[in-house]
This record gives sequence, structure tokens and C-alpha cells, in this order.
Amino acid sequence: PLETLKYFLLLLGCLTPLLLLHKQPDKTPLCLICHPETTTLSLQRQDPAAVKEEGNTLFKAGDIQGAVCCYTRALKLSDTQAESAVLYRNRSACYLKLEEYNKAEADASKALDNDPGDVKARFRRAQAFQKLGRLDQAFLDAQRCAQLEPKNKAFQDLLRQLGAQIQQKVMCLNSTDARVQQMFSLLLDGSANESDRQKAAQNLVVLSREDAGAEQIFRNDGVKLIQKLLQSKQEDVVLSALRTLVGLCTGHQSRTMAIVNELGMEQLCAVMGSGASTVSLAACHLLQVMFEALTEGMKREIRGKDEAILPEPSKELRSMLRHLLEMMPAANVSGPGRDNAINLLVKQVPRKSLKNPDNSLTLWVIDQGLKKILEVAGTVPELSGGGPPLTDNSHMSCSVLLSKLYDDLKSDNERENFNKLCEEYVQQYFSRSGLDAKLRAIQTVSVLLQGPSDVGNRTLEMSGMIDAVISLCASEDVTHQQVAVEALIHAAGKAKRASFITANGVALLKDLYKKSENDRIRVRALVGLCKLGSAGGTDFSMKQFAEGSTLKLAKQCRKWLCNESLPPTSRRWSVEGLAYLTFDADVKEDLVEDKNALLAMCELAKSEDKTVLFAVGSTLVNCTNSYEVEKPDPQMVELAKYAKQHVPEEHPKDAPSYVEKRLGKLLEAGVVSALVCMVKQESPALTEACRECIARVFLALVERQQDRGTVVAQGGGKALIPLASDNTDVGKIKAAQALAKITITSNPEIAFPGERIYEVVRPLNSLLSLECTLLQNFEALMALTNLAGISERLRQKIIKEKAVPKIEGYMFEEHELVRASATECMCNLVLSTEVQKLYLATGNDRLKLLVLYCGEEDERLRKAAAGTLAMLTAEQPELCARIPGTTTHWLEIVQALLLSEISDLRHRGVVIVHNMMQAEKSLADTLMESEVLEILSVLAKGGEGMPAAVAKVAQNCLDKAVEYNIIKSREGKENREGTEP
Repeated sequence: PLETLKYFLLLLGCLTPLLLLHKQPDKTPLCLICHPETTTLSLQRQDPAAVKEEGNTLFKAGDIQGAVCCYTRALKLSDTQAESAVLYRNRSACYLKLEEYNKAEADASKALDNDPGDVKARFRRAQAFQKLGRLDQAFLDAQRCAQLEPKNKAFQDLLRQLGAQIQQKVMCLNSTDARVQQMFSLLLDGSANESDRQKAAQNLVVLSREDAGAEQIFRNDGVKLIQKLLQSKQEDVVLSALRTLVGLCTGHQSRTMAIVNELGMEQLCAVMGSGASTVSLAACHLLQVMFEALTEGMKREIRGKDEAILPEPSKELRSMLRHLLEMMPAANVSGPGRDNAINLLVKQVPRKSLKNPDNSLTLWVIDQGLKKILEVAGTVPELSGGGPPLTDNSHMSCSVLLSKLYDDLKSDNERENFNKLCEEYVQQYFSRSGLDAKLRAIQTVSVLLQGPSDVGNRTLEMSGMIDAVISLCASEDVTHQQVAVEALIHAAGKAKRASFITANGVALLKDLYKKSENDRIRVRALVGLCKLGSAGGTDFSMKQFAEGSTLKLAKQCRKWLCNESLPPTSRRWSVEGLAYLTFDADVKEDLVEDKNALLAMCELAKSEDKTVLFAVGSTLVNCTNSYEVEKPDPQMVELAKYAKQHVPEEHPKDAPSYVEKRLGKLLEAGVVSALVCMVKQESPALTEACRECIARVFLALVERQQDRGTVVAQGGGKALIPLASDNTDVGKIKAAQALAKITITSNPEIAFPGERIYEVVRPLNSLLSLECTLLQNFEALMALTNLAGISERLRQKIIKEKAVPKIEGYMFEEHELVRASATECMCNLVLSTEVQKLYLATGNDRLKLLVLYCGEEDERLRKAAAGTLAMLTAEQPELCARIPGTTTHWLEIVQALLLSEISDLRHRGVVIVHNMMQAEKSLADTLMESEVLEILSVLAKGGEGMPAAVAKVAQNCLDKAVEYNIIKSREGKENREGTEP
């Protein structure tokens, strides 16, 4: 029953209150600890034949799960191949009844390994194969059964069924060709009914996602027909063609290479460069799938699902990259198409890991296409003939790509070459006489400052560059002013130029802010002032402007942010200003009090303007105080004061009580849904730094236990999983810790439904590291404890991620809470046979550690250790005989458990004693010769304050002693054998 299961979990030491097991009562085996009568039935008989008969009885009675338990235990006791074959065969029949066909097939195969002539096992394997859809293998097994017993009606019936099913499958495959042709005909026929065409398009996409269907499409000139569909002027037809190609290419290198060669990159890039954003995005997704199929194929000797050894796909890869680079400056490519091309280059060119020494692809792209990328970076859309069409995200995407390429370089020579190419490009335009050319040069520098800032600084220091920027800020032309002011803003954050700009640029920016009649210029000048005004960071004593000036700037930023009549780019700049100003705690307080501003910022985060992502993330990090703050050593502070050195001061409104209130108001404003939308963005603007900001904010939001349900309900749990795998090293840890906090206090099956729960294990395992804090270790162990108590599949996932050795390591940790939580986690993990085998192995002190922990003073540790020992001795009786050899004080430890005032410990103690007595008579003799007999006698009487479960198990121990003739029972009293009544 469910209540019994909950008590069982407490017995195991899983103390997290909200852990639930959602299993059907009729499928739940009785607990061996809470139901000692079942141990009497099963452990009493060490004869596998008797246990097998018990399983047969349960099977006939309809208790299939109970029969599985009996056959499993009998397999552990069995020592002959013939006997094991029968047990595997019987358990296979159980799994067929339970509809666990993979397990049924595995057990039937094991039975045949032990006894190849077992016709029943072969029949059951055929049944399992049939249910799994492996009809050819099922037919071979059924045919063999019919040959061995021709008159068996069941074998003949199965053979007929399989024959009919195979014939139907062949007919279906043959008819697929006709269906494919029909679908293409409908799609190509402009006069066809619209609903028929939509249905045909949908069916084609679904068919392409299945291996057999994809192969049929490919072998029936499907690619040529798809090529015709791509030329259609109807958007839905083109989308169907692209999605069908995705199905054909996914995970299949050989088909991908053939499709790339047949369609040609020119056509695919032309589709991606079209004006329709949905078509462009679908084409981008197709190219992404093609890249993955080709690059994954290069990592294997056998490429493609057809297992054909193919030539290296490097030629196709270079061709695809070359066409993407050619899209950069092309005037006929749409803005969204260009952004998608940049996004593909960001994802595919740099190395995924710096451990990989081969950065040849990056070097090739720099050599072939750096200047083409800089063409996009230097484009000023407002200028006549200023360059290719751009979106609001293009310059930011370019910055990210340039930064990724620069970071992927390995040597000083490679970096110097990158610098030289950039300087040559900037100088080429800056040295020209026309003002438009100079603006292109300044715009390029601005993009470089946002990306590889070292390169940007070098180009900024070119002769006359900074002077040109400052002089153009005073231009009467709005476009000139805008380009120059943006460059000034980006330069202000760079250490080499910040002091110069602070000295020379503040007056200029103030003048622009006050006198300009154009809001585009005013908002940018305001951001420049915000950036310079926040130079002191969170240091309260380092104020750049007069008291109140920062609050006035922030108020104007909020005003522009809420002004929906302004273009999104101008509103985005107001968030940039807040990102700098929210270093000041007064600004944070004002922002969270302004509900309209918070809502406007959240809506902007969900908009198509991806350039706002980092600004929103930075603002939220500041408001939640989720940045790293090193507390100075008090002695060093005193020394600094004595030496009259500057000492950083914390703002009074950055105290924890203020931060907690701000978190509550951010949650009320719907910041979680904004963060979730930000994570979903497929844009280069969602950089690793941006992901780290989002992870930091999530961790701050789940700090309070009462807020975690809100975060989960709004999709925060789902969003954290990708943040824990694709992020900076710090960001991964922050996201993993947030996942741990959610898993500890929420039901993991609700917080992470379906398959998502298995994705949580790896991030939690990453927190079991010496590089993490003890708090992070502790929270990861608590979370893993919850997961380990849910299902065997989750325990297997934890074992597969190699977490068990780490958990064992933390069982030796000096900190009491960490040591206890590791032991609790192990307590749930010993439900798995693989972990039990670790304790069965000789030559280690695992069992000794548990016995010693049962005698520790820490109540939580004792409960966990005793629960683990109780479970192990029930599941693996041979461990009982090893307990006396662990320590000379083992008997005292057991007696202390029995005499404990804590009922949970008494319960664990009597179960351990019961298991030991069941395992061997010699152990029962030793226990009964000690004070254990007297203690059990008292416990068995029950009475006030004595749980019935403890009294029942104690009585079972005494009954076992009577059965062994160690003691005699007379008028309800137990006495030693041979003593006078």
C-alpha cells in the first residue's frame, strides 16, 4: 500500500518530506522490512526450487509482480544452467503479461543461451519480438518452434499471424511508392483543392521522419520533386518541402551528401535569403541538420544508417560554408536570411571544445570570409548605397561571430593576423575622403568593440579615429550623430579609453542629451552618461555624478522604456542604460516599484529584438544581487583604512531584506516567463554571457522555498535544463544549483514531467565536485536522493552518470549534513542490484562504514546508515554473516539501535536483527546469547509508546529463535534452551 511505501522510504533514511512514489498498489511488491512475514516466506527457503514454486503459485493467482520477485530471488540462489533457463523462461512469461516486452525478450534469450532447445523460451521470445515490431526475427523463432513441435496449435497460430503481418507490411511498403507520387502530384498541382494539398504536405513530412518512408521518398526521385516544390511561390508548399528534407537528412550522412550535391547550396541559400521569415528560419534549420549529419559522420568510421563507408564530407562542408560567407555582403539576401547565415556560422565554425586542437575551419573562414563579415559590420542602413539589408539584430550577431572566431584562435600569430585584417579593412574606409566611408569605418569599430574588444581597441587607437568620433557627435546629421554616439558608448567601457572619454565625453553627451531634438540621439546620449556614471559598480562610495543625478537618469530611462510610441531600438537603449544604472541600489528600488517599467522590460525581452537580451539579463542580475561579491577580510579593511586606501562600501539597500522584497516584486511582474522566452531564442545574441545572467537570476528566484512552485509553474524548470548544459562554467553551476533546489522541495515528476526528469541527473552530478561549495554538494546530494527514490530507471541513470563513487566519497566528508545526505542518497541507491554488488564485493570497507555509522551520535546519519544496512541485509542475506567481522563493537551498536528512544532507529534495529537471524543460525545463536534476547522480549510485548511494527518484527525474531530451538516457548514466555522453566 502507498502508506507502507512512504514508511519504507522514511526507514531508508530519505528524509526529504515531499518525495512521493506514484506506483499502482497492485504493481508494488511488499516491502521486506515493513512486512517481515514475506521474509519468512521467501528467505526461510534457501532452496531455489521452493522459491520457484512460490513464484508459480503467485503467477497462477494473478500476482504477476510478486511472481517476478520470486523468480528473481530464485535466480540469485540458482547454481545450475538448466534451472536458470527455466527461471528466465518463467520470468519472461511474467514480463509478457506486464507488457514489458524488451525485458521479456532479454529473459527469453538468456534462457535460450542456457538451453538452446527450450521451445517454450523460443516461443516467448517470438511473442516478444512480435510485440516489439521485429517481425522477421519473430517469424524465424516461430518457424523453429513449429518445426520442433508440428502439432502444437499455438505455434501454428502464431506463425500464421506473423505471415499475415509480414505480408501486410510488404504491401504497405510497396504502396508507399504510389502514395509518395500521389502526394507530390497534389502539391505540384496548383488547381488542386487547398485542404487536399495541406493534407498531402503534412503526410509527406510525417513519412519523411520514418526511416522506411524517408528511404522510399529518396529512392523514388523524391529530391527532384522536392526541388520543384522549393521553386513554388506558395509559402506553405516551400515549408513542406524544407521540413521533408529535414526528415531525409536527420542523422543520415549519405543521404545528406547526395541532397547537398543534387539540390546545390545556391538554391538552399536562395531560399534562406528570401524575404519570408518563416521560410528563412525553416531553411536555416535544414542547413543546421545537414551540418550536424555531415560533422557527426566525420567522427565515425561507418557513416550513414545504411552503414556504407563514404568519402570524407569535408568538401561538402567547405562548400556550404563558402556559400554562407557569400551571403554576407549580397544585396539580394534579406535581413532575416543574413542573420540566419550568421547564426549558422556561429554554431558550426568555432570548436565546440578548446580541447580539440583542430581550429582549421576557423582559420579557413577568417582567410576566406573575414572581410565579408566586416562588410556587414560596417553597414550603415541609413546611408544611400550603405550596404546589404540588415535587421536590428544584424550588428549584434556580427559582434558575436567575430568574437567567437577570435576566441577560437590558438596562437599570437593567428591573433595578430586577425588584428591586421581588421585594421586593414577599417583603414581602407577611414582613409577615404568621403564622410560616408569614415562612418563605415567607425561603425565597424563599434561592432568590434562589442565583440573582440582587444581588436576593437586597436582599431579605435588608429590615428585620428577617436577625434573623428567626438567631432561627429556634434554633427547636425542625425545618422552621423547616431553612429558616433554608439561608438563612443561602446568605447567608454573599455579600460584603455574609459578615462579619456570620461574626461572629454561627459560634457559632450550631456550637451547632446539636453539640446538634441531627436529622441534617438537623446536616448543614446543618456546611455553613454549611464555607462560613465556607473563606473564605480556596486561600490557605494565611488559616485561619478552628484547625488540624485543617477536617479534622474534612471527615471528618464524608465520613461522611454514605457513609451510604446518609440521604436523598439530606442526602447532597447533605455534598457541598456538601466543595465548600467542598476549597480546603484536606489535605482534598483525605484525600478522594482515601477510596475509598468518592469512589465515593459519583460515584454521587450519576449520581442523579436534579440539585441536586448543581454541588457535585460544584466539589469535583472543587478536587481537580484545575483552577481559575485567578495567579502573583504575585516583585518585587511582595517589595514586599508589605516593606510588611507579606498575601501569598497555596500549600499544599505543591498541588504538581504531589501533583495528579498525585490525578488517578490520581480516574480509578481512575470519575470519568469520573460526569462523562459529568452532561453528559447535561437539567436547569436543569446551568448554564453547572456545565458550565465539568466542562470544567475533563476538561482536567485528559487532561493526562497515558497517561490519555487511559481518558477516551476511558469516553465522555469524546463528552461533551466538547457542552461545547465550550454553555458559558461559558472553559468552551468548556477543553473544546476537552481535545479537542485527545485528537485529538493518539489515533486520531481511534476517539476520535470516525462523524459525531462532524466535530463536533470547530469547537472546534479556536475555539482558533486571539489570545485563546488559544500552547500552545492549538499543540495545536489539531497536532490539525487529524491530522484533515486522514484524509480529503478532513474537509479540506473544516476549509476550510468558515474555518480555512485562521488556519493561514496561524500560519505567520508567531515561536515555532518553532507555526510548524512550522502548516506541517505546511498540508502535509496541500494535498491539497485548494481549498487548491492558493490557491497557484496570483497576487499572493501563499505559494509564496515555503514555499521560504524549506525553507532554515531548524529541522529540523521544513524537513520540513514541503519536504513541502508536493513535494506542490504534483506536483499543480500550473505552480507549478514560479514557484519560481525566489520568491528568488534558490532553487537553493542545493534543493541544501541534496539534501545534507542527514537522509534525509527528501533525499527531499523529489529529489522537488521531479524535479517541476521533469518540468514544463519550461528548468527541467531550469537544474538540470543547476548542482551538482545532480553531487549527483544521487552519490545515484543509492545505497550504504550511502542509502534506495532516494531513489536511485530521483534516477535518474529523470537519466533525464529524458537524455530531454531535456541529458546523454548512456554506459557508465552521465552527461555534459554536447557534452562529451568
